[in-house]
Amino acid sequence: MPPEHQNELQRWENETQSWLHPRKVLWDSPLLYRPPSWKGCIKMKYNKNVSSSRRKSRKAHFTAPSSVRRKLMSAPLCKDLRQKYNVRSLPIRKDDEVQVTRGHHKGQQVGKVIQTYRKKWVIHIERIQRDKANGATVSVGIHPSKVEIVKLKLDKDRKAILERKDRKRLTEKGKGKHTEEDVAMATAD
Repeated sequence: MPPEHQNELQRWENETQSWLHPRKVLWDSPLLYRPPSWKGCIKMKYNKNVSSSRRKSRKAHFTAPSSVRRKLMSAPLCKDLRQKYNVRSLPIRKDDEVQVTRGHHKGQQVGKVIQTYRKKWVIHIERIQRDKANGATVSVGIHPSKVEIVKLKLDKDRKAILERKDRKRLTEKGKGKHTEEDVAMATAD
């Protein structure tokens, strides 16, 4: 460290109050280099109103209400359904048919969702069970991101969601796009 910086640092340390924690005083110094974050990369922040704090993100996730958990507990659609509806993923619900794609139960036959357990962030699928020590069988909880939806339970609400999320339909409309004819018509008026 150059001598002029050392003098500046000494002066700054003398001015700070003695009740501050020594490490806090050290890191608040404008002259000292701060190490990069634990990820070792620079993070681009697009919205100043959204926190990038790991602590706050985790708290928001684990204290999320059921209505928010519904969306967070989404599962990807299989390739056929993705082609058909132009939608990548949907919130999972009871009576959807799914196939496990990750973990110990991967690749087993297609099973119907018998329960979505939002409190524990899992779904229960028929025929995916384990035996307890006392002989009883219990469903194994699987996170929705580790399955893919093979068959949807369609009702009017689900159809409305699919209609709204259909990306291809939006791009065909040209939403937000200005053509030369539109510009010519606007200037003619």
